[in-house]
Order: sequence, then structure tokens, then C-alpha cells
Amino acid sequence: MIPEEAIRHETVLDNVGQRVAKVYAEALLRAANQSGQDAAVLEELRSLVDDVYRRDPGIEQFLASPAVGRERKAEVIKRVFTGRASELLTNFLTVLNAHDRMEVLRAVARAYANLYDRGQNRMQVQVRSAVPLADDQRERIAGELRAAFGKEPVLHASVDPALLGGLVVQVDDWVYDASVRTRLDLIRKQLVERSSYAIQTGRDRFSN
Repeated sequence: MIPEEAIRHETVLDNVGQRVAKVYAEALLRAANQSGQDAAVLEELRSLVDDVYRRDPGIEQFLASPAVGRERKAEVIKRVFTGRASELLTNFLTVLNAHDRMEVLRAVARAYANLYDRGQNRMQVQVRSAVPLADDQRERIAGELRAAFGKEPVLHASVDPALLGGLVVQVDDWVYDASVRTRLDLIRKQLVERSSYAIQTGRDRFSN
């Protein structure tokens, strides 16, 4: 079970790029909501970042490079995305380029996804385990997260044999680490601290 006291939130200092990306993401989501394309635009952004950028990193480097003029980028955006992406997303990319902000597109995609999930009262959850999770384990984890956060969790499970056993659950900046590797590291740290304390105590005794 994920205990309530295990839930912790870390304050992460936002940089200028992330703040700018959030502003653009909010504007894009408002426009997408008005035309009923919020879910479709989310999938387009994911496809762009997860598929296009991953398949051809050169495109991202080109669009994000300050050494490339906006006019040249505008030509590429029009040629690559017109007819392949929605008019809304294509126009958004054009506006982003006109303000020389193409380098924040990845951050825009993340911010848009977070805003969309918030509107749907759901959250993305990364779960790493030493072995594949059984269906009942996934359901139990989802139930505990649902009760703890009051949102519908969307689980993304992956296998990490280095954990040895147990699992690690991450929601944004909150992390619940119940892996065997972490417990062993904690035990090892405690043993070292106790050993250091015993040595220092012995030194103090002899000094006295």
C-alpha cells in the first residue's frame, strides 16, 4: 500500500522557457477547446515529439536553431506540416516561429498534456518494477493512487531489473520508491553511519 505520509511534493524552480511554454500551451488549449480539437491536438503534439523528432532529430535541431532564420523555418513548417497536421497546429507552429520560440516546442507539448490532464481530472503515472506487473497489481496501484490524489491515474509501466524487486511510482515530481535496491542502499547507509558513530565514540572514550 502507498502510505499517505509517503506523498511528497518538491518545489521545482521554473525557468523562463518553461513559463513561456506554459503560456503558449494555455493559448493553444483554449483555441483547441473552442474548436473541439483538444484531444486531437494533444495526439498531434505527441506524435510530433515522440515520432517525428525521435525519427529525425535533425528536424528538431533545425527548427530550434537560432542560427536558422525564421523565414527559412516558416518555409519548412509550411512544406512539412500543411496537409499532414491540422490547420490549428500548423498555424500555432507558424506563430511560435514568428516569435522565435520553436526551441520551446517540447516544453509546450509537456505543458499542454499536463493542462489537458488537469481538465480531464487525470494524471500520468510512471511505474517501474523489477518484473512485469500483474493485472491485479496494476489495479491495486491505480486504486491507491486514485484514493491518494483524487484523480484518475493513467499507468505507464516499464520493467527495470536493476530494482531487484519492489517498484518505483512517479507522478510529476512526487516519487514513491519501494524498490529493494533503495532499501538495500538505505540499510548500507545506516550501517556506515552506525560504524562511523561507533568509531568516533571509541576515539572520544580513549581521549577522555
